[in-house]
Amino acid sequence: MPTTDFAMRRRTILQASASIGALAALAPISGAWAQTELRRTADQILGPFYPIMKEPNTSGDLTRVAGGTGRAKGQVLNVVGRVLNPGGEPVRGARIEVWQVNAVGRYAHPDDTNPAPLDPNFEGFGLVITDADGRYAFKTIRPVPYPTGPGSFRPAHIHFDVRGKHDQLITQMYFEGDPYNDKDRNLQSLRRPETLIVKLRSPTSDQESDSVSAVFDMVIRG
Repeated sequence: MPTTDFAMRRRTILQASASIGALAALAPISGAWAQTELRRTADQILGPFYPIMKEPNTSGDLTRVAGGTGRAKGQVLNVVGRVLNPGGEPVRGARIEVWQVNAVGRYAHPDDTNPAPLDPNFEGFGLVITDADGRYAFKTIRPVPYPTGPGSFRPAHIHFDVRGKHDQLITQMYFEGDPYNDKDRNLQSLRRPETLIVKLRSPTSDQESDSVSAVFDMVIRG
């Protein structure tokens, strides 16, 4: 691996670790959670655009691709969270795949017929592993709603495929204030749709000043 690539990868890992620590206090994990059994996070559909044709980006930074010419277009989004079991204990070593549209609503998938342009610097497919405390972090581009037919849209969301030793969760993370949340049949099919909706926050001191952050905790059986 070239020295510059190694240095960039090391810097990304260190920044991600710092982000986890800085945002830890914002995550809705508390002693009160540990006193009652947590509900497993709600499942959502896998969707038609799971990126089976490529390997996920494992750097923790989805805003750049190997051999790319720069950063992906759009607003940077920092996502952090924890994966816990129903007893509130961290799920260590959980494998989390994430995928999403780019800044104009297009998946980097051959079956996506959306005429919006692809971004050569954004593949929108990543893989992160939870640490000993069940924490994870990645940097991406804030997704946008995209059309699904005449006059219909899906709200902005990120797909998650979480695999522990005893459970697999396929779900989606949505954003507070999206005008299409209330109309989305996938989200509104849930008894508590608000559990999959995150609030965007200001960046921490180690993140880009024009970026936003979100905390998304998930519960699986372990």
